[in-house]
Amino acid sequence: MSRIRVAAVQAEPRWLNLSAGVEQTIGYIEQAADDGAGLVAFPETFLPGFPWWMWLNSVDWGGEFLARYRANALTADGPELRAIAYAARRKGIHVSVGFAERAGDEIFMSQALIDTNGTITVVRKAEPTGLERTVFNTSDGGLLVRDTELGRIGVLGGTDHLRADLRARMHEQREQIHIAAWPGFTVYYGEDKEWGGDLDTAASVRYAMDGSTHVIAPVAVVPVAGWEVVDARMPDRRLLRGGGGVSRVFGPGGLELAAPLAEGQEGLLFADLEVGRALRTIGERAPRVTSGRVVRREPVRAGIVESA
Repeated sequence: MSRIRVAAVQAEPRWLNLSAGVEQTIGYIEQAADDGAGLVAFPETFLPGFPWWMWLNSVDWGGEFLARYRANALTADGPELRAIAYAARRKGIHVSVGFAERAGDEIFMSQALIDTNGTITVVRKAEPTGLERTVFNTSDGGLLVRDTELGRIGVLGGTDHLRADLRARMHEQREQIHIAAWPGFTVYYGEDKEWGGDLDTAASVRYAMDGSTHVIAPVAVVPVAGWEVVDARMPDRRLLRGGGGVSRVFGPGGLELAAPLAEGQEGLLFADLEVGRALRTIGERAPRVTSGRVVRREPVRAGIVESA
């Protein structure tokens, strides 16, 4: 059994600013590696942030946000993701990062898993929620599960953890470490969505127990200041209220392995995993299957492109 240190990011994204977001991401990669982590996991669509304006679909200027969001989305083979992969290789750390992927005129909710050689594997979320589909496209799906030097790692984003069929397919892959990437939460006034943070915790715990796997659950910080929107009819009334969530790390039995950071606090949550317990619990050796599409191997150092 090997002991592995992992880190879950709990931070506010650099909203709609891709170059600043990549710089922030690389900073957390370097910090996690310097503190001994072999794996660091970021929230869903951390780059360039989850599009919370979706809650405001009646507001006239939603189209402006969408244009800016597209301009600050990543391409799977672009210089921004290559720069992140270069940082992973240079620091000798595995990285899981959620990002908005631009492919032609389409945008997908994507996850990338990068190993210490800088190899990038990407998968797109097959079925975004109804609200998410106002921004993101559906895809053919696929699983992101890889054999790595740390063990067998799998990744899912957000509400995919509520799909019983997808959970079952992932459990069949015999993960040792699962990354449950959540976007954080904010609330539109008048909507009863206060269960958001509790939902991601419950889903992460259930996943750990059902899959007999460690679960790293990074969550974004979402202060109102990040998406402060004022009702044009009532300028003193905000349309969004604060949210966020708390990053956590769970063992195969569903118990927390580290005391979480305070809600709203930015930083890294570290935990030490005893990898090997999951496979012994299952009682058989995992098949060596790599899912997802490999988009690049052995990346070169790349500069960051200025984004709108």
